[in-house]
Amino acid sequence: MRWAITALLFLASFVAYLLRQNIHVAAKFMMPELGLTELQMGFVFGAYSWGYALFQLPGGLFGEAVGARRALAVTALIWVVITLFTGLAPGRWVVSTGAVLASLVVLRFLLGAFQAPLFPIVGGVIAEWFPPGRWALPNGLTSAGLTLGAAAAAPFVAWAMLRIGWRESFLAAAPFALLIIAVWWWYATDTPARHPRVGPAELALILADRVRSTEATGPPRTAVLRSVLARRDVVLLALSYFAMNYVFYFFSYWLYIYLTDVRGFGILEGGLATTVPWLAGAVGATAGGALCDRLCRRLGPRWGVRIPGAGGLVLVALFLAAGAMVEDAALAVALLALCFGCTQLTEGAYWASAAYLGGAHTPAAAGVMNTGGNLPGVVVGPLVPVLVATCGWTVALATGSAAAVLGAALWLAIRVDRPAPAAVVAAPAPAL
Repeated sequence: MRWAITALLFLASFVAYLLRQNIHVAAKFMMPELGLTELQMGFVFGAYSWGYALFQLPGGLFGEAVGARRALAVTALIWVVITLFTGLAPGRWVVSTGAVLASLVVLRFLLGAFQAPLFPIVGGVIAEWFPPGRWALPNGLTSAGLTLGAAAAAPFVAWAMLRIGWRESFLAAAPFALLIIAVWWWYATDTPARHPRVGPAELALILADRVRSTEATGPPRTAVLRSVLARRDVVLLALSYFAMNYVFYFFSYWLYIYLTDVRGFGILEGGLATTVPWLAGAVGATAGGALCDRLCRRLGPRWGVRIPGAGGLVLVALFLAAGAMVEDAALAVALLALCFGCTQLTEGAYWASAAYLGGAHTPAAAGVMNTGGNLPGVVVGPLVPVLVATCGWTVALATGSAAAVLGAALWLAIRVDRPAPAAVVAAPAPAL
């Protein structure tokens, strides 16, 4: 049943990113109709990230307070409502361009705020439903869900824009989202012990390694939430996640426009080409999670998370630089796909590290990490048009390579097995 819960979290991630990414493709038609410039659209993109980043920690605490089942169902229902309102945004023939811009900024900020609890809560659910040392793969699978949702958004919205209009493309995904919400509410529980279909054998499997690991590392300590959040390694993890997600947001916000405006792809061709990196990301997230869990069991958690975390970011820097410099458009897409696949190769390591460091308060620790990881969205939205206008796309992409190198270096200072302060409950090391 723990894998059935993971499947539902995968679908929740899928639909979240389907609703999140639609505007980055629809922007191609939205901008001329609504009278918005690329810079103004960058602020709309950035508004989502402000809401998403600011509400990561409150979202994690909300999930702890009301339980994962209720928190995800309520917030996901609000995603659908906000997405419907986005498709109904007034045109400039009804209100001024400033009012159009303001309405989109507010809607995107609210969507970010209500999607913020998703992954901190997901991290907590996985820490609850899986034994230590086996957290990276299910986290990687939920990251694969988000990349596939983003991959589906590009061709789906491109096709819908041409067939029925960009506004209708926002409305078309709502039925699928509502179906996922209903299944989650009907099937999920907050803990495995409460699920009627979790048998004694599976429950013992989930809990046995925790008991053996706790016995091997000493009794658990009393936790205070603020002590967990103040841990040096949590802060370093958030900074490294910032660096990785600088590249992630580059792809998320501007890849479609880069491929159509710079690499010469058409509307539909650009939508299809945009899916290639996201599909590579699904493979990278799954492979990275499996690799991280295996390394944690063989080498211990410190190097088990460092190797895929730092190594993946070094590859990100190399593939991104190569993709920016090659002349052939198809080769550029291939290299950019490898780059994005390597960003997702690190995801399992990041989220497993949050579970090791957060222990009983994994949703809160994951919220801190994901706050750092989503602040780049605030920066990348308006920064890229400025960099492109002043320095060109090659220099703009090069800033992503530099961020990836910095993120890899930070991994070398992160120790998820560092003894926690007395007031912190650290997650037990995996049974080796």
